[in-house]
Amino acid sequence: MEFSEAEIMNVIKCALKDVGTLAILNKQLIEDEKSDNPMNVKELEERMKSFLTTDYQAYFFEVDDSIVGYALVKTTCTPLYLRQFLIDRKYRKKHYGTNAFHSLMRYLGVEDIDIEVLPWNEAGKCFWESCGFREISRYMRYSG
Repeated sequence: MEFSEAEIMNVIKCALKDVGTLAILNKQLIEDEKSDNPMNVKELEERMKSFLTTDYQAYFFEVDDSIVGYALVKTTCTPLYLRQFLIDRKYRKKHYGTNAFHSLMRYLGVEDIDIEVLPWNEAGKCFWESCGFREISRYMRYSG
């Protein structure tokens, strides 16, 4: 999918100083996905520090000097793994998600990337399919 230059948002690589903002956005993602992750923002901040000092890079999506979302990408595997992706609630329904995804792919210089979608997250599944993803496996867990 091609976007005009005016539609392409800025992709900004995050640093450790950004973990507070990333944790707040991550909490919103956890709530929106109805994940069973019980972490609070402070705990998510610590987890995000751990991500950024190991195998992951985070990126903000920016439009008109406002952060509209973020992504967390594992960069030590092939293909890359998109672990977290969020467009802030107040910026949704403006095609920012699709725009951010394609802008991120250009920024990363890759054509392939993997994701996981929680099985009950129909909106997420529909979004990723609209971006061109196809299901290749079912990741399952037994909790006895």
